[in-house]
Amino acid sequence: MDAEIRKEILYDLEKSIGILRVREKSDLEQLRQLSDHAIEHVAAYKDLDIVSLTVLIYSIYKTFSCIGDKDYADLLTELEKAKTSLQKNQFGGYNRSIKQLYEIVRRCSTKTREHLQDVMHAARIKKGTALLSKGLSIGQAAGLMGLSNWDLQQYAGRTTAIENGPVKVSAKKRQIMAFKMFGVR
Repeated sequence: MDAEIRKEILYDLEKSIGILRVREKSDLEQLRQLSDHAIEHVAAYKDLDIVSLTVLIYSIYKTFSCIGDKDYADLLTELEKAKTSLQKNQFGGYNRSIKQLYEIVRRCSTKTREHLQDVMHAARIKKGTALLSKGLSIGQAAGLMGLSNWDLQQYAGRTTAIENGPVKVSAKKRQIMAFKMFGVR
């Protein structure tokens, strides 16, 4: 794992632990903000470990209200273990903790368990759409989030994410270039 990626993941883990250390109503908004911040790392580094953690944070945010007290304690413990393992460059321990964190989210409740795939899929789509607004193509964003282009296009087509992307060349200049290319006056 690249040192810069490791640093970003440690930052997100530390922030998550800080937010969840004491269970408060403001945790939800802080988790959402952290998830939005983490998607910038996905766009910048295009790394699967960052994608995995970003989707996990968003999933915790979406299932936060149904996490029981024991699972909440386990969640904090596993976040601490993941952070400690990563600090010691013990990637096997880190990966085991991330896997366990996904399990904790899965067992949140019967309803969540039944719809977890939908929640995870929706998280990937939501974060994929955020990548579009950072300037990535649909193909790049879908590939990073483990989606098909079609899945992302269906959602992005109903939002303004594509329209809000950075415009490098104005429509007028593109038209002039096309006319020159085809010899139209």
